[in-house]
Amino acid sequence: MSRSAETESVLSTVTADDVDLAVRLATGILRDAPTEGWGRKAGSLEWDCWETAEHLANDLFYYAVQLGPQSPPLDTHVPIALSRKRPDGPTVFLYADRDSGPAGLLQVLEACGALLVAMLRTTPPQVRAHHAAGVSDPEGFAALALQETLVHMHDLAEGFGLAWTPPSTLCTRVLARLFPEAPGGADPWLTLLWATGRGELPGHPRLATWRSDSTPRS
Repeated sequence: MSRSAETESVLSTVTADDVDLAVRLATGILRDAPTEGWGRKAGSLEWDCWETAEHLANDLFYYAVQLGPQSPPLDTHVPIALSRKRPDGPTVFLYADRDSGPAGLLQVLEACGALLVAMLRTTPPQVRAHHAAGVSDPEGFAALALQETLVHMHDLAEGFGLAWTPPSTLCTRVLARLFPEAPGGADPWLTLLWATGRGELPGHPRLATWRSDSTPRS
């Protein structure tokens, strides 16, 4: 591999630091969210903002747990029981205590993010674990976490009426890792929203269905 190719590979790799940054940016914005807005619908989702943030925390927790066993399962998730509070709500492993309010919910989100970041920093790159988007390596789980954080923050920002434009470098890395067939040449953030069914690009109508690919690249 040439030096330029090696540099490009390093720059496109999704890391634990990327996930840590995204979660910190997200929680920083959500701390300013109006208290009365947590019951509003989150963007185009059928979930409210509380449920969406809770779902995001569960995603981060799920990825950390998948990487935890000495021999991670490859055909299903680690068997922590799933539940939901209402038929159209998200299916989750854990709930934030409603009595703790939004501040408590954000602590749960931060804690789940920290667990994943710690696992990403300590799990050998050759480890493989189950995910519905494909048996994945630690970098794949980092990319999935980054995708979930960036995109669900878009949903939350729409619900609250807040501005949210993540760093282009984070969007570029997610696209390279999970959506290698996405069209190039457009703004990376707008392309990621298109790739996850949340927007249109010139010459590319909004997607009705979409799927990321977390399988290892080598």
